[in-house]
Amino acid sequence: MDKILKKRRKQLNEFKVYLGKNTETKPGDVPDGLYTKCPNCSELIMSDHLKNELYVCPNCGHHFYIPSHERLTALFDEGKYHEYYKTMKTKDPLNFPGYDKKLEKGKHATGMNDGVLVATGCIGGVKCVVCVMDNHFMMASMGTVAGEKLTRAIEMATKRKRPLIIFTSSGGARMQEGIFSLFQMEKTVAALHRHLEAGLLYISYLTHPTTGGVTASFAMLGDINIAEPDALIGFAGPRVIESTMKVKLPEGFQRSEFLEDHGFVDLIVERHQMRKILVDLLHLHE
Repeated sequence: MDKILKKRRKQLNEFKVYLGKNTETKPGDVPDGLYTKCPNCSELIMSDHLKNELYVCPNCGHHFYIPSHERLTALFDEGKYHEYYKTMKTKDPLNFPGYDKKLEKGKHATGMNDGVLVATGCIGGVKCVVCVMDNHFMMASMGTVAGEKLTRAIEMATKRKRPLIIFTSSGGARMQEGIFSLFQMEKTVAALHRHLEAGLLYISYLTHPTTGGVTASFAMLGDINIAEPDALIGFAGPRVIESTMKVKLPEGFQRSEFLEDHGFVDLIVERHQMRKILVDLLHLHE
């Protein structure tokens, strides 16, 4: 790590010399956020470069979290889309202690009122309805607003006879809303049933992590289930299963590659290929 930092500072010093600034760079001179450390390979990556790579480590291919708006910009034709239901705000039906502060923290971190974004636009010329769960907002846990936005998006796709794509990433049901959160599982599944009965396409795009009530409801019901590499996908996490069942789970249990081998996932797609694969699938099902 020290060698890498010294190398980066040397590069910055050389750049300063190039600009005519002959001052040496001290450790505190490197601005916060200039580099991002990959949790998988420990490589230091320039944050701007990481953003240009759609938040995929250029060294090892680790997929970082990607902000929902940036995913949609990379997905839709010319980066253009129209967002729906963004003014819907989560309330506190159970007066759960501290919930209001967590909601404010999520709003500040994302600029969103809840962890689901609904958008329409064209992907390869095909008009689609797309939902993205943004886990920067309370791990995109599914409360009443998230469930309502997903349900309205599904119903919009059904009414307009458009393909539906949902990017999942969630810690599951939102405990601060109790039974109101669990209602969303049934509601989203019922809406999806009507969409599929109408003969319309639903692609579920599973990203890290997709767990709990989301996995147990709409996430695994796609005509095609796609996953990003090494994403954790399951109901209960592996540590909970091991402690409850008193068994040692196989290597890579509940990761995308394991689920593909066992038939739960149809395709594993790297983020750089996301748009191309979805365009191909949409044209195939027109």
